[in-house]
Amino acid sequence: MDLASELVELGITPGARATLLQFSTAFCAPCRTTRRILADVAATVAGVRHLEVDAESHLELVRRLRIRRTPTVLVLDGQAWEVARASGAPPSRAAVFAVLELAVGEVSTSDGEVT
Repeated sequence: MDLASELVELGITPGARATLLQFSTAFCAPCRTTRRILADVAATVAGVRHLEVDAESHLELVRRLRIRRTPTVLVLDGQAWEVARASGAPPSRAAVFAVLELAVGEVSTSDGEVT
């Protein structure tokens, strides 16, 4: 099964241009910081969506995707193909924009700013 189908099975709709798919656990402090950064970026870039999955509740998916720790973020393109992955410390906002640019090309924010 491909990742797009798995997301649909979970009731998750990927972003039209890209998806920031975050795997988290309840007591993970870096997960909270990562959530804020990714949600902020997704809110400012058209067609990009931030989705968070509770790793403990979806162990089969975690195993299939080889998620080893939280937070782990998968950057998916518009077809839900993995473009990049990062684990551990929360990413910087600039790093998220840079990876999004690799995934979708030029990235402009909702206020028209091109990163």
